[in-house]
Parts: sequence; structure tokens; C-alpha cells
Amino acid sequence: MEEKKYCYKYPHPAVTTDCVIFGFDGINLKLLLVERGIDPYKGCWAFPGGFLNMDETAEEGARRELEEETGLKTAYVEQLQTFTAVDRDPRERVITIAFYALVKISEVKGGDDASQARWFSLDESPSLAFDHELILRVALARLKEKIHFEPIGFELLPEVFTMTELQNLYEAILGVKFDRRNFYRKMTALEILEQVEPEKQRTSKRDPIPYRFNAERYAELKKKHFILEF
Repeated sequence: MEEKKYCYKYPHPAVTTDCVIFGFDGINLKLLLVERGIDPYKGCWAFPGGFLNMDETAEEGARRELEEETGLKTAYVEQLQTFTAVDRDPRERVITIAFYALVKISEVKGGDDASQARWFSLDESPSLAFDHELILRVALARLKEKIHFEPIGFELLPEVFTMTELQNLYEAILGVKFDRRNFYRKMTALEILEQVEPEKQRTSKRDPIPYRFNAERYAELKKKHFILEF
């Protein structure tokens, strides 16, 4: 009798992926959460995720869930940590491999579960199912660390943005307030910003200067793992 594939005589855990999806609306850092429609935690909010298919890697599973919830096929996705608490899921022994994604809110179209998905500001985030509160704390700590070493705002901001929006993003992630002039000097010194139009085309000096990231310079800094100190 042919032995069935993936059948073992010893107990083994199920594996899921969960994805902490961050967005930015120009003022606040946002989380994309999904309201669960089934038990356990029916009616509670959680990160998009699901059980890993037998024919996909963890990152493939995370990206599949990301596409289903946001409609995005390409986004900045990075593995965060594996969470293995024995009682983290009341159904069975489940290990989850958590990821975080940085997306532009304007590009999120919504997938099959769009009616159950909603953006929340960090300060209005509801109680989360499973151990997702812990996963969120770890994701935020990673984001705060990362922003000092990589200009990750590129993935969260629209293609064209203002210096105020960029400062708002850094303040939202780090939970601090910066002096406007000092922030401007530090960012312009990095040479990763380009003015979208010449200064003479602005109708008023009070009009905010539109910027976009210099992709080549941005890539160089990411390779060098620069440190941005405020």
C-alpha cells in the first residue's frame, strides 16, 4: 500500500502566516485589519493571514494573503518573526510566521475580503485576536529600528509628497516631534529627495514644495545601511 504524502505517525503543528500591513495617510500610520467571520474570535479584528498551503513558501503564503486582502501583487514585505506559544490558537497547535508589509494606501483596492477589511490609526486600533497584540508590538519595534537604517518612507508615501508629509511619517513611526528646520536639513543632506518642479513654477512661497525620492540614491543608501540620527 502506497504511503500517503505528508502523513507522519508523530504529532506535528499546523503553520500559518500573518501579515502586519502598514499604510500612511499623510498624517497617521495605519493598520489594515480584518474582522473575523468565524470562530475562534468571531467578530474580532486580526491581521490578514491563513494556513500555509503545502506547495508554497512562507513568503509566498504571506504575499497571497496580502493580494487577497489589498489587491496588491507587489509590495515591500519582510519576514518579522516566528511565534510559537503553545496555546496561541485554541483550535490546535499552530505556529505562525509573521511578516510586515509597507503599502501605499492609495493603491489598495481590496480583494475577496474587502467588505471585512478596514484601516485603523494606531491610536484607535481595537483589541486583536490570538496573539496579534504581541505581533503588532514586535512589528512596530522593527519599523522604528528600520527607519534609522533605511529610508523606508519610499514604500509608504505617494510618488509625490511634501516635506511635511515626510516629517509626519517619521513622527508617526517614532512617536516623537521634530524641529521642522532641523528635519529639513537632515533630509536634504541625504540627497534622496528631488523637487518635482522648478522653484520658479510655484505660485507662492507658501506653497509646499513637492518632492519625489531619488531612486538611485535611495538604493545606494539601502545597500550601505546608513544610520539616520535625529
